[in-house]
Parts: sequence; C-alpha cells; structure tokens
Amino acid sequence: MTELPLKYGCNPNQKPARLYRRDGGILPFEVLNGNPGYINFMDALNGWQLVLALRDATGLAAATSFKHVSPAGAALGLPMGGKLKQALFADGVDGLDDSPIACAYARARGADRLASFGDFIILSEPCDLACARLIAREVSDGIAAPGYDPEALAVLKQKRGGAYCIIRMDRDYRPPETEIREIFGIAFEQRHNGAQVSGALLGNLVTKRKALPEGARRDLLVSLAALKYTQSNSVCLAVDGQAIGVGAGQQSRVACVRLACDKADRWRLRQHEKVLALPFLPGLRRPDRDNAVDAFLGEDARAAFGGGRWQGLFTREPDYLEGAEKERWLKDFGGVSMGSDAFFPFEDSVLRAWQSGVEYVAQPGGSVRDGEVIDCCDRLGMAMAFTGLRLFHH
Repeated sequence: MTELPLKYGCNPNQKPARLYRRDGGILPFEVLNGNPGYINFMDALNGWQLVLALRDATGLAAATSFKHVSPAGAALGLPMGGKLKQALFADGVDGLDDSPIACAYARARGADRLASFGDFIILSEPCDLACARLIAREVSDGIAAPGYDPEALAVLKQKRGGAYCIIRMDRDYRPPETEIREIFGIAFEQRHNGAQVSGALLGNLVTKRKALPEGARRDLLVSLAALKYTQSNSVCLAVDGQAIGVGAGQQSRVACVRLACDKADRWRLRQHEKVLALPFLPGLRRPDRDNAVDAFLGEDARAAFGGGRWQGLFTREPDYLEGAEKERWLKDFGGVSMGSDAFFPFEDSVLRAWQSGVEYVAQPGGSVRDGEVIDCCDRLGMAMAFTGLRLFHH
C-alpha cells in the first residue's frame, strides 16, 4: 500500500485528506482494524519513534500514551509494586507481573490518567494478552505495535464495537534523511532529527555533585527520549523508569516546569493511603474514578464532595487529604530526574523542580545565565548534566 485515504484531516471540515509517501514507496505499517485518522497517525508515528528511542537507549520494553502529538506518559517495562498498581488503576490484570510490555503501558497510562483519556497507545514490543487485557479496560482510540499475539488481537478487536484502530508497524523501516512539510502553502525542508538519546549525553556534569546513580541515568534517558517527541517548549520529570510529569507546548520554560511538576505532585499524591482508600461505589466507571481522584486532590475537596455530592461516587464521605498532609507527603519524595528540551534562562525553573523532589537534571546548556543556574543547583545539592543537544519538536 502506497497511499491511504483518511476520513478527514485535523478537523471534519478539512477534506479530502490522505496519507502517502512522497517517494512512492510502500507505507511502513499495516492497518489491521478500524479506520485511524489524521491525528491518530501523527500520534502513532511520533510515538513509534519515541518507544524505539527508549528501547535503543535502555534495552528495555517501552510504551507511550500519546494525545494530540505529545506523550501524556512514557515508561519502561519495569515491575510494579502492589500500591503503585492500585494507584494507577492497573491492579487485577491477569499476567501483568509477567509482561514487561504490559507494565510499560500501565506506567505510561498512569503518569497522567486524565490526559491519557482517549489516547493512542504505542508499544516497542508485540502486544501480548496481559497488555490487551489492560487496554481493554481503558478508553483509548487505538494502538500501534510491531505485532500482536493472536489472543491479544482478538481482545483488541472487540473494543469500540469492533472499530478500535489497530496498526502493525514495520520495525525495519528507516525514514529518508530529509523531511518536508507544508504550512500555508510554503514548503519547509530539513534533515530528519536522527540525534540519538544515549548515556553519552550525560557525561558533562557541570555541578559540584558529579555522581549520577544508575537509576537516575535511566530516568534522564526516559525524560530526554520523551522530550524529543513532545511539542516544545517542554520539560519532563521521570522516576523509576517512567515519566511522571510532562509539561508540553508552553511559551516559557518555567511554565513547562510548573506544569510538569504539578503533574508529578499529583502522581505522587495518588499513592497516599487516603487516596488508595477512597470508597468508590462498586461498578463505578474508570473515567469517573479518575475524575473523582482529580477533584479529591484539588484545592478544596470538601467543597467538591460536600453537601452529599459524594453519594454518586463513594459509599461514604471520604476521609479528606488536607493541605498540611499533602505537603508532608510530598516533602519526603526525592530522587526525581528532569530533562529539558532547551536551556534554563533563569534559576526559577530549578527552584520549582527542587520543590517536587528533582535531584538530577539534564539540559543542553548555552544560556548567558548558565553560571547562575549551576550555582542554584549547587546550593540545592542537585546534579546537572549539559547535554549540548537541543530537542525542540514542532
């Protein structure tokens, strides 16, 4: 197949729309089910590059949850503890513990479950039955992977009344060296961004703290790989082999950091005992649970659920998590890594990141205030590497 007609472009009024290779070659994927659209393919093709970058950088299975051409989450296939499974609504899936790719997607989806609602899933490895069982429970538009176990494919084909989008990717495909896009009738041409995310980027530690633990190196690679395919400006926080906060598409660097850190704080708060003990009504839909947790972690949960409004969600009024308790819980959280797609022009970004447990930073460097940013890291005891590689993506 060299061309694929699409239902419409970014919006229903943008018709006709099609997908094809400019060189006339065969498309490097096969649609096994459903009718993926314009934005679905943008997510799939960017997400595919992300998971391959993670797999190449770490040697581990990788997954990402994509929404509107940026990752809501990205993760490696590392084992999960019981409380983390519960916090990410990934408990009760048969075979999860024995499936690295299912663990990778559970972590990726759990980074920001509100943002992942209706996501496009991309896997570095074939989708197995455990991963398909996990996906079957979630609201998702489709999936792209290099293959599917027969049992997994049968499960996925039942989603969305049989219309779930399923794409099989060609792992051997390599893009042309030059890429072209058009905006307002004007063609732009540039070299494909083939820069590799690898441990070599983390060798130039410019702070007094010179040691990068192995876990921090892995997490910085996760954040940098995610940033390479996140709409800029962007910042990504990662811990334990997964992104926990992605700040994408902001005009200022510190706004990216605030957004990413706020998401990371909520990811951490989801694991508080009071959140894990929320008395959900039996049979409550997963999206409703996600929204309830978000409201519960808001600034005024009592107002959100007071006056009996909790009755449609819980069996009893919840035990509220107050501001001081939140602060104590978050204060004990550390060892977080943060990557940035461009330099920090001021120390404000580092100060905000430190408040969310960031200890390790990777950024290109090159600001006239690099010295001030380094000094700030030294005062806070953080380690920072200058990668020398900007990762803008648009």
